[in-house]
Amino acid sequence: MARSVAAKVCGVVLVLGAMCGAARAQQLDDATQAKVEAEVHRVMQESGVPSAEVGIVRGGKVVYTAAFGAARLGSDGAMNSAAAPTLAATPEMHYAIGSISKQFTAACILLLVEDGKMTLDDPVSKWFPELTRANEVKVRNLLTHTSGYEDYAPQDYTIPAWTKATRPIDVVHEWAGKPLDFDPGTKWQYSNTNFVLAGLIVEKVSGEPFWQFLEARVLRPLGLKEVLNLDTDRDRMEPRGYMRNALGPLRPATLEAPGWYFADGALSMPVRTLLEWDLSEINRSLLKPRSYDALETEMKLKDGTGTHYGLGVDVKAKDGHRVIEHAGEVGGFVAENLVYPDDKLAVAVLTNQEANPAAVMMARAIMTIVFGGATSTEAVKNPAAEAQAKEILAGLQQGKIDPGLLTENCRFYFSKETIGDFASSLGPLGAIQSVALDGESLRGGMTFRSFKVAFAGKGVRLTTYTTADGKIEQFLVEPAS
Repeated sequence: MARSVAAKVCGVVLVLGAMCGAARAQQLDDATQAKVEAEVHRVMQESGVPSAEVGIVRGGKVVYTAAFGAARLGSDGAMNSAAAPTLAATPEMHYAIGSISKQFTAACILLLVEDGKMTLDDPVSKWFPELTRANEVKVRNLLTHTSGYEDYAPQDYTIPAWTKATRPIDVVHEWAGKPLDFDPGTKWQYSNTNFVLAGLIVEKVSGEPFWQFLEARVLRPLGLKEVLNLDTDRDRMEPRGYMRNALGPLRPATLEAPGWYFADGALSMPVRTLLEWDLSEINRSLLKPRSYDALETEMKLKDGTGTHYGLGVDVKAKDGHRVIEHAGEVGGFVAENLVYPDDKLAVAVLTNQEANPAAVMMARAIMTIVFGGATSTEAVKNPAAEAQAKEILAGLQQGKIDPGLLTENCRFYFSKETIGDFASSLGPLGAIQSVALDGESLRGGMTFRSFKVAFAGKGVRLTTYTTADGKIEQFLVEPAS
């Protein structure tokens, strides 16, 4: 699965500014390296993220990898090192990359297309006729999030269903067996369900388990080492994934049960391995040119509207330069990957706290340093949503929330402990000065909103999901980005 982001660091208290893992392949000039590390330190301080692996490709080669902070906190986040020592992060550790895995799945499909065993315009009904309108949904729709199949995992916290073991085929039958959110090809909505189904199609076409095909046709040919499958290799993960309620203490994240990690977000690896994948895209060394062209071409809707999405990757332009981007999140981890293929540049950041913006903040800041690749978003307005968010936040500052506003999943999230963390961390910030909506989109049959919130003493970011009947499915607070 892949969702839509004062600590103890390096074994001592409050040394977020120290680099814990030794950098390797350091070929940045001293001034640039100093700027990069200053930005990493700044974001770690502001976001409170426990650790980060950072890597840079420049001039078509890996020029920098480093790790900062704590892969595991003393006593697993209890902030008491008496029971267990803090484990410093190193660049060799395996961090989950979440939805960045989707481009690996797209590559598997494209390899089967090159083999002549399928096409991107084959209907899903060729393999799964029982699914909703499967004769109308094409493989291309799956890989570009234009199928209409509802997202099974939009939330940025662990819901009860994910704590019970499942199978990818069961996920697909449940979520792709529902009525479509829209007619195929008429809208773009991010959906993990699409890539679970794509992975199952790889198995049907190749006659092999998805992971076996991925290893044989993608990982080994590219020499990508130390890639773990979260569904089977999670015990080999050195970092611990963390979460926090509002600005409360870091706590170990609840991991998804077996079966939820598949072709939409199952990969874990060191940052250098992800950079080597980026280099294979820059150098076009795995697929044929026409396959890379398909991967990196923006999907257009039936009315001609652009989606800014190719096959498993965001495709954009910045000051006339092509940008291939994707973020990723699974339980306890957030990652960001930025590639400027024509300029032979890439930046990857892997972190170990869910619903924390640090990975995106670091990657964009670093790209600005090495090239100038910042991005921006346009604000939107919704006074009613802003007023509701402000009212709920004010209540949480006092340890109160109306359960009648919440879905069953969100009531589960707002446990007594969670409400206490919200009150203890947000209450001291003082009165709410403003709540401003800065992003709104549809996903998983719900409306996602992002707000910038200013208290008297601090700014934070709020993200919500609201169901069609007005219930709140998600209400998460994180440091301002």
